[in-house]
Amino acid sequence: MRPCLAARAACYPPRPLSGQAPNVRIVAGSRKGHRISAPRGVVTRPTGDRVREAAFALVGPVEDAQVLDLFAGSGAMGIEALSRGAARCVFVENDRAACAVVTRNLEKLGLTSAVVLCREVAHVLREERGRGHRYRLVLADPPYEEWDGHSGTLAELLPDLLEPGGVAVVESAARVEPDLPLDLVTTRRYGSARITLYRRP
Repeated sequence: MRPCLAARAACYPPRPLSGQAPNVRIVAGSRKGHRISAPRGVVTRPTGDRVREAAFALVGPVEDAQVLDLFAGSGAMGIEALSRGAARCVFVENDRAACAVVTRNLEKLGLTSAVVLCREVAHVLREERGRGHRYRLVLADPPYEEWDGHSGTLAELLPDLLEPGGVAVVESAARVEPDLPLDLVTTRRYGSARITLYRRP
């Protein structure tokens, strides 16, 4: 399936936005204060402002970074990275409605250095690894209840997609302690969420 370019129409026919999540706003950077839409319901769970701000405080500057946003949902994390100066972001999400919302959020904010891939994360990771693509920042936020089903794939494939010194940010339920074959920088709890930061040597 071809990627959806942010500056063009979504891969799928446009759908009405499913709802506005009142707490989803961009925290910092060129789009600070702008609100973005999120699909309503349980398919996606937008990362809240507080957790997103904490995650990027741990990551540090992202100017000119190549970013990969896995399980993108509303696209909040990747859009935050673009707002903070990232050069490009690839959003990966397998839910059709969420893909359409990410594309519209990017168009609304005028962010064109982005690609939305409406595909399974595992398939994209394998293809990216095969092509030798590397990222300075990888964001991974699988559905909390599906962590066990995705943890093996992330452990196998994610490290190879980081450039040396690159950072992976994993969001999980607070009770879950991710274990990836990378250097653990820190893991912190924020209410019901946990942010774990890894670095590739």
